[in-house]
Amino acid sequence: MTALATDRPGMRPRIRDFGHALGPLDPGTWNAITDVPGVRVGHTTLCDAEAGPYSGVTAIVPDALHTHGPLRAGRFAGGGHGRFVGATRPVEPGELETPLLLTSTPSAFRVDPPATRLPGRAEPAPIQVDPVFGGIDDMGPSRAGPRPLTAAHVHAALAGASTGPVPQGNVGAGTGACALGYQAGIGTASRRVPTDAGEATVGVLVRADMSGELRLGGQVMRPASLGLPTAGPAREERSCVVVVCTDLPCSTRELTRIAGRGVFALARVGAAFAHGSGDYGMAFSTAPAGAAAPLPSALLDTVFAATMDAVEEAVLDALLAADTVHDPAGHRAYALPHAAVRRALG
Repeated sequence: MTALATDRPGMRPRIRDFGHALGPLDPGTWNAITDVPGVRVGHTTLCDAEAGPYSGVTAIVPDALHTHGPLRAGRFAGGGHGRFVGATRPVEPGELETPLLLTSTPSAFRVDPPATRLPGRAEPAPIQVDPVFGGIDDMGPSRAGPRPLTAAHVHAALAGASTGPVPQGNVGAGTGACALGYQAGIGTASRRVPTDAGEATVGVLVRADMSGELRLGGQVMRPASLGLPTAGPAREERSCVVVVCTDLPCSTRELTRIAGRGVFALARVGAAFAHGSGDYGMAFSTAPAGAAAPLPSALLDTVFAATMDAVEEAVLDALLAADTVHDPAGHRAYALPHAAVRRALG
């Protein structure tokens, strides 16, 4: 079994490389969630074509947890299936107390002890600290049963979290994810938001794992129309997780609404929101958790738009960055052909 922190930024084109920009706002330096100051991302990827498993862990680490303590947060559920542990903490107190971890459903509870080690702390956090993590069923590309993730893999993702470009596609928690009929995985994007006090940033990270039909350039791009089988399980019990963060001092209520816009944006690319789906949005602010005045309506509208544009872009980038994978039995989950994207965008 190979366990590695994957680092391959720049190896795959992004949707902007095809001349397709989404929305009027500019992206940040990396066009990633790490454009929000003090936010780091780490992946641990398990990939073994001989044994079959494709799985991993993705850690989103806000350094403000160490400097400010718990951060304001909000959560939105567009579908109740899937596994999103610790979900009541961002709903009731409206707080995020630990790094946010994404992994596979069979391994979800294995991330609990490592998650409670806060950045900058050598000892475990108090028992009342509630980690937040989401899991997906990543049995689409392979059919090898539960993934052998351990606490060591979680520690590796946390320890390897960094700023700068974020590896995308079938890496980390997105290694076994399939979306809209294709191999998918992790996607990320950001937007610069002008405010009266200066420029702020909205960053998103999406683990794209959902049923539906890809919509791009005014066309529906079904795998069958490209001569490919549909990737992923035939059933529609899929779980997509959207994480949004910003350095704006938002209230819990505003963050809940922002998280909802992150889920709504999945419809733009063709998400089916099926009966058995779990579509979760999580938003948090890295600003100090003192009293936050309500954002002006015009600014909140801009943040909503920035979130939806960035999520749409992140899903498309996840598809473009993914590689075709296969298991020992010969099952394949095909990546979206780039030539088809060029044709669709003219």
